[in-house]
Amino acid sequence: MTYVHLFRPATDPTAATLVLLHGTGGDEHDLLPLADLLAPGAAVLSPRGNVLERGMPRFFRRLAEGVFDVEDVVRRSDELSAFVRDEAGRRGVDPARLWAVGFSNGANIAAAVLLRHPGVFAGGVLLAPMVPIVPERLPDLGGTAVFLGAGRQDHIAPPAQPEALADLFRRSGADVTLDWHPGGHQLVPSTVHAARAWLAARLAGPGDA
Repeated sequence: MTYVHLFRPATDPTAATLVLLHGTGGDEHDLLPLADLLAPGAAVLSPRGNVLERGMPRFFRRLAEGVFDVEDVVRRSDELSAFVRDEAGRRGVDPARLWAVGFSNGANIAAAVLLRHPGVFAGGVLLAPMVPIVPERLPDLGGTAVFLGAGRQDHIAPPAQPEALADLFRRSGADVTLDWHPGGHQLVPSTVHAARAWLAARLAGPGDA
């Protein structure tokens, strides 16, 4: 399985690679400004979701608002994982510096890959996320770092969802930060600033602190 996608090389040779995963109705260009804010100089791999819902690209099917097609989540997370591994290998990207950045549906597919395919990503910045799937056996996510940004007034991904996802990641051994803002299903500057500082701290080398 392949994806319509774009790749933008790093302008800083020591920078990470961000895998950008858009929300419903977005495309491979949507989160480029966010990448520039989170990690200036980073390389970018940005696929477009292969599922169409009333003409809007998504990364997996849903049965209704907030009700996911779990079988499709499994299949699509397998496909995305394979795509990211192949592209990383082809472009010589260090998996230890490969980070998922997703919003809404993109955050959910990133969470599914993290939970089902440990090691594909070093970690992720997941904004307005929900629980996409609960594995029968929890993975070992020791050494994986996850930032969750969520809105207290989000009616699409209500607070119980990011809280449950954070708990799922913690029980899997991940280093989890859950950052709240007072708004709804949106990107807000305070969350972006917090995510940028969080990511910078984890990308810093041993002697850079």
